[in-house]
Amino acid sequence: MLNMEILPDPNAVARHAAACMARLAREAIDQRGRFVAAISGGDTPWPMLRRFAATPLPWSQVHIVQVDERVAPPGSPERNLTQLRASLRGCGARIYPMPVDETPLTAAAARYAALLRELAGTPPVLDAVQLDLDAEGHTASLVPADPALAVDDVEVVVTGRYAGHIRMTLTYPVLNRARRVLWIVTGTAKSGVLGRFFDGHDDTLPANRVERDHALLLTDREAAASYI
Repeated sequence: MLNMEILPDPNAVARHAAACMARLAREAIDQRGRFVAAISGGDTPWPMLRRFAATPLPWSQVHIVQVDERVAPPGSPERNLTQLRASLRGCGARIYPMPVDETPLTAAAARYAALLRELAGTPPVLDAVQLDLDAEGHTASLVPADPALAVDDVEVVVTGRYAGHIRMTLTYPVLNRARRVLWIVTGTAKSGVLGRFFDGHDDTLPANRVERDHALLLTDREAAASYI
C-alpha cells in the first residue's frame, strides 16, 4: 500500500518534502556516515531542493546522484543537471552528474553504475530516491515500450529516444532497493493519472512497477482532485 499525504498546494508539498529529505539525511548520516539520494528531473523537485539546501546539515556527507538525464549539451535547460546544480548551489552537497557527455554512452552508463556501487554498496542501496510522475504515467526515463523497462541485471542504462532526447536512467532494480522512495506529484496536469497510479492496478503505467513498501506520495489538492 502506497502512503499518500495531500497538502494544500505545491509550496506546502515542497516544504514537507524538504523536511522529509532532511530527516532521512540525518538518519542516514547518523547510522551510516553518509546520505546518498537520487533526484529526478521534471519541474517538481527544484522548489523542494532549494528548501532542502537551506537546511542545516553536515553537507560534506550528502551525496546526490541523478535518477535520469537527457543527452543534451552542458548547461542546456534540457539537462536536469542544470537545475539540480542551481537548486543546491552553495550548500556543499556533492553532486555526481550522469556522464551523458561521454562516449560510448553504454560504457558511460556502466561507469555510473560503478560509482553507485562505490557510494552505496554492492548492490547499491540508495538512502532515498525522489521520483516524479509524468502525466502519461512514466517515471525516471522508464517509458512505455522502451527496452529499459525489462532490464533487471544492471543499475543504469541508456534509453531510446523519447520526447526528442536519448536518455540515461536508473533501472527498476536500484529504484526498488532504495530505503525510501519519495514521490512528489503536483498540479492539475497530473490529476488524470494520479488515481491510476495510487491504486496500483494499471500495469501499463511504468511508475506502477516501483515498489511501494517504503514509499511516500506527497501531492497537492489539484493533482488529487479526481481521486479525493
